[in-house]
Amino acid sequence: MERKQSDLCVEILRRFHKANILNDFILIGSWCVYFYKEYFFDIPYIDQTTIKTRDLDFLIDNPARIKQEVDIPELLKDLGFVISFKGSNGYIKLDHPDLILEFLVPEKGKGRDKPYPLPKLGINATALRFLNFLSDNTIKVKVENFSLTLPHPVNFALHKLIIFQRRFKEDKAIKDRNTAIEILRALLNKGEENLIREVVNSIPQKWQKKIIRGLEETKEKIILDILINTNT
Repeated sequence: MERKQSDLCVEILRRFHKANILNDFILIGSWCVYFYKEYFFDIPYIDQTTIKTRDLDFLIDNPARIKQEVDIPELLKDLGFVISFKGSNGYIKLDHPDLILEFLVPEKGKGRDKPYPLPKLGINATALRFLNFLSDNTIKVKVENFSLTLPHPVNFALHKLIIFQRRFKEDKAIKDRNTAIEILRALLNKGEENLIREVVNSIPQKWQKKIIRGLEETKEKIILDILINTNT
């Protein structure tokens, strides 16, 4: 991870904290891997220099809970972020040469093909499926003098194993799968095999089958055995 990029990420979190909105967000996506280093401080963990992504994604699991009115584009304008749009439906993202910020909400019911408006924050969000799985089990890690909410690593890894099969680009799909495997290995090294079993048992059989199918082409026999035998 280039220092310039990680410094910019922390500055964004710092500003969200000072604006009293950081607690409304859950950081998801590949940047979680960077901040999980605190959770895995006592065991070998992923080499931070291998984490290369511009995508900085925040999940807002309960938009109705937002009370502060903060114009996020204005808050980050002096850092060089500009509003741009993704697709033809008006999905807002904040673009910078080093990072791209996007905001997500859980998709409910039949779903929607339009952005989810977040007028208090001056932005909108994309609704996606499976995001409740990330918000159902979270941890907090310390960053400077504040806390950042992340999905628990086991939920993060299993979620990656579900969604990588929905990727259109093969390189991104493989990256998601490999990241999930690395985190599951770290969890095993941390002695959290039972937690992996517990979380897998808590999800629908359809999801379990997706996860197992996503691993069957790998040689991760130990992880596969854990997932296959969760109900035995």
